Amino acid sequence: MKVLSTLLSLRSARATLMVVAAFGACGLTLPANATRIKEVAAIQGVRSNQLTGYGLVVGLDGTGDQTTQMPYTKQALANYLEQMGISLPATGNAAQLQLKNVAAVIITGELPAFAQPGQSIDINVSSMGNAKSLKGGTLVATPLRGADGEIYALAQGNVVIAGAGAAAGGSKVQVNHLSAGRVPRGAQVERAVPSPINEGNSITLGLNQTDFQTADKVVRAINQRMGAGTAMALDGRTVQVNAPADPGSRVRMIAEIQEMPIETSKPAAKVVINARTGSIVLNQAVTLGPCAIAHGNLSITISTTPVISQPAPFSQGQTVVAQKSDIQVKQEAGKVINMPNSPQLTDVVRALNSLGATPQDLLAILQAIKAAGAMDAELEVI
Repeated sequence: MKVLSTLLSLRSARATLMVVAAFGACGLTLPANATRIKEVAAIQGVRSNQLTGYGLVVGLDGTGDQTTQMPYTKQALANYLEQMGISLPATGNAAQLQLKNVAAVIITGELPAFAQPGQSIDINVSSMGNAKSLKGGTLVATPLRGADGEIYALAQGNVVIAGAGAAAGGSKVQVNHLSAGRVPRGAQVERAVPSPINEGNSITLGLNQTDFQTADKVVRAINQRMGAGTAMALDGRTVQVNAPADPGSRVRMIAEIQEMPIETSKPAAKVVINARTGSIVLNQAVTLGPCAIAHGNLSITISTTPVISQPAPFSQGQTVVAQKSDIQVKQEAGKVINMPNSPQLTDVVRALNSLGATPQDLLAILQAIKAAGAMDAELEVI
């Protein structure tokens, strides 16, 4: 029995090794830096469309627009009432309306690709007047139009505000933003946007970024799986793929293409600088060459002291209050720091930290290093 169990164990181990070898021969094991085509490219013609509209939010608790300063709110409500068959007193002058629970808003939404009539989409509601809060309000029926001016959806629903606020006696407390909210599934699609995905004898893949190497890898992966000549790169961002005329077969082909793995290439060295916030982001391809940097701080201090001139008794003079300003300029001595060669991102970060500069100072230092030719990276200011 022991001999039989040993033989069975050896056979199972041998079968396991054969399965592993078969999977390796088929190329089912993906490299660590592999990604799918759907993550680097998109099908041209499969896109969303932006929708917008102007409407009214009603049912507010006295936090609506101040009608004395927002005349278009009164005009919009008067037009809405006339559409409902309600005429205002006298000549229907909208100036007679005194509104506290109504706010004029702008509605924005995104119509997904292949959206059909009857489907629901989420919308954003933002106050365009001086309403204090949209909390508890309801958006009345509002048509949403596309860039061509046609109506593609109809919006209506309760506005959800992720915030709270209270005011009393001149004091005010507010959490988050109260003049903008969201209506989940608040718009119903009324018209579909035609898609060119089933037109012609081919489909076009558009890469997210211009890269000839990535375009070549996409073509190689498609031709290897579906046959030579199926895909062809038109430029560094566009790949044309021959597709069947049958819509079902074309959809199946697109689904297979999007799941194909390709090896990602090393990105171009880039440093992104946000001049408003002082944020600096470097990718892994950024390297520094040897250079020397001198950095010093300049501080200016302005202090103002009130000076009171008091006249002598019985001199019929007036007391005069003046301001005395004292300005001091302090400049720290800058020392020259040797920056060694930094072939890796960790070395670059360590070298920049050795300067002891603030993020705002690093903005100017990085630009100077780039101008001196000591940094092999592209600077992008956002």
